[in-house]
Amino acid sequence: MNIPLTLAINPYDHVRDVLSGEVRATGLDLVPLELQIEEIFYRFTKFREWHASEMSFGKVISLMSEEKPEIVCVPVFLSRVFRHSAIYLPEKSSIRAPKDLEGKRVGIPEWAQTAGIYVRGMLAHEYGVDLARVQWIQAGVREPGRVEKVELKLPSGLRIERKADRTLVDMLAKGELDAVMSAREVPGARLFKDYRAAEAEYWKKTRIFPIMHVLALRRDVYEQNRWIAMNLFQAFLEAKKRSMARVSEFGLSHLPLPWIPDHVRQWREIAGEDFWPYGIEPNRPTLEAFLQYGYEQGVCKKRLKVEDLFAPETAQSFKI
Repeated sequence: MNIPLTLAINPYDHVRDVLSGEVRATGLDLVPLELQIEEIFYRFTKFREWHASEMSFGKVISLMSEEKPEIVCVPVFLSRVFRHSAIYLPEKSSIRAPKDLEGKRVGIPEWAQTAGIYVRGMLAHEYGVDLARVQWIQAGVREPGRVEKVELKLPSGLRIERKADRTLVDMLAKGELDAVMSAREVPGARLFKDYRAAEAEYWKKTRIFPIMHVLALRRDVYEQNRWIAMNLFQAFLEAKKRSMARVSEFGLSHLPLPWIPDHVRQWREIAGEDFWPYGIEPNRPTLEAFLQYGYEQGVCKKRLKVEDLFAPETAQSFKI
C-alpha cells in the first residue's frame, strides 16, 4: 500500500509528468496542491500544512539554520532565474552603475526573498556595493502589508525601514524610492539594460545559475520513511529529462512560443548538455555562493554547509 503524500507545487513543464502520474515516485501516492506561489511559501513556512512543498530557497536556508530544523530538502531545483533583471529604476533615473545605489533608497518586498539575496550578493561581491550604505525600505510589491516570514539577524550597520501601508510600485512611481529589487516585474527601467548579456557573462565567470525554489519535506515525514527523499528525487529527475526532450524538439510546439529549440541550443552551448541540473555536485558553486550570501546578510543564524540542507540519501546514486 502506497503512502499518500500531499505536495504543494507549481505545474511547471519539468514536473508535470510527476503530477499527472505518468512518472511515479515509487511507494508514494502524490496529492498535488496547485496554489499561488506566495501562498505556498507563506503557509508552509508558517504552518507546515502539507507533507512536501516547493519552497523559496531563502526561506529554506533561514529555517535550516534553526537549532532543530523542521524541514529537510531534496536537491530538485524547481525554479531558477538569473537576477540582473531584478533591479528596477524610475524611467529618468540618474543611477548608471551598481555602485550608484549606495546612499539611495531601495525598496525590497522581503529581505529574505531569494531573488533579493542573490541580487545583493552579486552587488556586493561582483560590483563592490556596500550594502550597509543603502537605505533599505520593505513593503509589498503591489499590495501593502507584506511582512518578513522568517526571523532575521541583520549585520551591524544595516537597517531596514518597513512601510506597512505602502507599495513598492507606488513609491517608485512617485519618486520616493530610487530603485526596487523584486522577483516580480515592476514598471520602470532596469539598471542592467542588456541583462541577458550581463547574465551570460556572469554565468561564464562564476558558474552561478541562481536557484529560486527547492523541494522541501517536513522532517517528521522524512524521518518516518527516509526512502521518500530519494524516490522523489528519482521521479522528478525523470520528469525533467522528459521535459528537456520536449522543449528540444523541432517538430512540435510544446510551448506556445516560436524558436524554443533554438533557445535550448543556445543555452546548452553555454551551460552544457544538462542545462538544468539537479543534485548537489553540478550545483555546488551556486549553492555555496547562496549560503555565503544568506549568512552575510543575516538570513541564516549560522553558516551552513551545502550538505546540511539535503537528505543524505540524495547525495549519491547507484551505478550499474
